Amino acid sequence: MKDAQLRVRSLVTALILLLVTSLGATAQETDNDFLSNLHQFRVSNYKSLDAYYRFSAVGDTETLNEIVSNINAANEAMNVVADSEKGILSAEQTERLNQEFDKFKTLMRTNINDVRKTGYPDLRMVSDMANHALTMNQTATELYEVAKESTGTVVNERIEAARSAAVTIAQMMAKYSARTNSQVAQTFQGSSSEVPLDEQAKVFDQMLANLRKGEASGELKAALENLTSKWQFIRGSYINYNDNNVAFVIDRYSKGILQGLETTIDLLKSNA
Repeated sequence: MKDAQLRVRSLVTALILLLVTSLGATAQETDNDFLSNLHQFRVSNYKSLDAYYRFSAVGDTETLNEIVSNINAANEAMNVVADSEKGILSAEQTERLNQEFDKFKTLMRTNINDVRKTGYPDLRMVSDMANHALTMNQTATELYEVAKESTGTVVNERIEAARSAAVTIAQMMAKYSARTNSQVAQTFQGSSSEVPLDEQAKVFDQMLANLRKGEASGELKAALENLTSKWQFIRGSYINYNDNNVAFVIDRYSKGILQGLETTIDLLKSNA
């Protein structure tokens, strides 16, 4: 009888421990999803900016659709952040980012309409948009760090390196597109205090080195080798950004690197 009671107690204890562990894992997964959406928000906004600079030069429907797609992706990520019931960020913090995003969308809409109506951009309005995009994404980055700290979320260091690298290459891609598609490049690049492209390229080098630390095999190894190869192909163009380079190749390979980084993040998550 006593043995039976002990077995029942042991079973109940094991079930409770399993439930607690499961709930803890679910909470941790939710926190990471929240951070993932803040990450996607930053990347999508820089991608929409990159597409706009190309649209300002050619005004084609395909590039316009690219802008819309990236704005929609950022919007979806922002909605997840704003609708979170976990209280990871305060209502004031979330509203601040939401308002900055609303202003960015308004500026984007205005600049698109200028190109469609006149065939060329209003440089002052484009400068306002570029500066605001930089400020907005800096806010998103600050809130990303706040969210990590408030939840105590332990994020894989290599995932963090991949996310930082993705934001960096997305911003570099937008800045390079600005230089390519405007005779007044500085107007399109945003704040004059921004880090120059050649220096950003060296920062990306270090991020990639951090990402490659640790074991890698199978799909992860292939993904890392692929994005490293793509980076080496265009690295010199970012370092020597004043040279005459083939812009569409740089844009295509930069997007390939972004895709490779997202694949790497997914693989690192699945291997965690």
